[in-house]
Amino acid sequence: MLTSRNAPSKSLLGLLLFLVTLQQAHAALPAAVNGQPIPSLAPMLEKATPAVVNIATRGAVRVQSNPLFQDPFFRRFFDIPDQPRERQTQSLGSGVIVDAKQGYIVTNHHVIENANKIEVTLNDGRRFFAKLRGSDPLADMAVIQIKARQLTQIPWSNSDTLRVGDFVVAIGNPFGLGQTVTSGIVSALSRSGLGIEDYEDFIQTDASINPGNSGGALVNLRGELVGINTAILGPSGGNVGIGFAIPANMAKQIMQQLIDYGEVRRGRLGISVQDLSADLAQSLSITAPQGVIVTEIEADSAAEKAGLKVGDVITMLESRRVTSVNDIRNIIGLLRVGEQINLKIIRDGKLAIIRAEIQERSKKQANGKQISPYLAGADFAFHEEKDRYQTIAYVYVQHVDKRSPAWEAGLREKDIILSINRKRVQDLNDLQRLAANEPELLLNIQRRQRAFFILLR
Repeated sequence: MLTSRNAPSKSLLGLLLFLVTLQQAHAALPAAVNGQPIPSLAPMLEKATPAVVNIATRGAVRVQSNPLFQDPFFRRFFDIPDQPRERQTQSLGSGVIVDAKQGYIVTNHHVIENANKIEVTLNDGRRFFAKLRGSDPLADMAVIQIKARQLTQIPWSNSDTLRVGDFVVAIGNPFGLGQTVTSGIVSALSRSGLGIEDYEDFIQTDASINPGNSGGALVNLRGELVGINTAILGPSGGNVGIGFAIPANMAKQIMQQLIDYGEVRRGRLGISVQDLSADLAQSLSITAPQGVIVTEIEADSAAEKAGLKVGDVITMLESRRVTSVNDIRNIIGLLRVGEQINLKIIRDGKLAIIRAEIQERSKKQANGKQISPYLAGADFAFHEEKDRYQTIAYVYVQHVDKRSPAWEAGLREKDIILSINRKRVQDLNDLQRLAANEPELLLNIQRRQRAFFILLR
């Protein structure tokens, strides 16, 4: 039987009829079907949203138009007063109440950075000025505290049980519009190497996260906190379905140290490691399916005392699998000094468990990001040599990330820092004192047999 090419087919008519019926059903969606209520997130959100707050900050940063103004001789010669200008800053973000009794709120470091006033607005409209309890720029976490009654806290979840595909809900205050809820799924876990923070173990989600959501809550369908919304990945700073959150377990560990010490006191094991690729494993006759290989052990370190050897393959730290160098860094970086940790290793084809005690970080090292945003991505070390006639001491660049501001400014490994803003640098204390809170850094660098200046601003 022939049919006209312009006449709709039976299958097309059936599809149109189905869509019309579906549209009519949505237009008058019943409250219940066969006596069963329609699924809704509203009951969960009624419990969770009062624990998410709006944070508004005001602060100031020093501004200097010319690095020569840092030179005391230059100021005296031209009679320039020693009063650097300040630029007022404002920031909007979100936070999560995790302890209603003590008034503790977790948020991102970048939300409260440079703030001298932190105002918290609750979901019910009440406003309070908050006190900063501690902040960690390396993991972008901060804890603030308010004195208020009748607060609602959000319960922590075990983020280690989270799976790709789990439903999650992001709660925050995007663009200052007021509290907003978006939903999605967990797109990926343990995202790292993004260059967003120094310590990265992100939950990736397609739940819409936009500017102002920073510090807000990522919750599961039980209303438990699975992460702290932190960053988005988009061409223009808007949401494109790729958002990142700090896992709840990581946030909880950092929060406790910030409350106890005001900072995160990270420990060290004293090893250098390398990702175990298939080619490397084959060339070394290593049959481990995953792990990292120990390439160097520092003298008198926790690793040396525990009996680790170069060539050992680390496959697990405590109960966590190790698949990359970032895993080692993230796990050890969150442990407290003095904690005992079990390492599962493969040595000469045999499994073994080694127990090590985490040591305090060496005083002869410093992280650039903790000193100045201009130095982010660079690690500095202090070197001292003594002989019969003299002592040679200097600060040098121990490592620099190729995707960091420090690298883009021109810093390279083994560069010696001679001075900052025309003031001599003799040790790491000088580096901290001269670079912290400065609007510009004029570095005098020695590289091999050559000396030159680098301006960072």
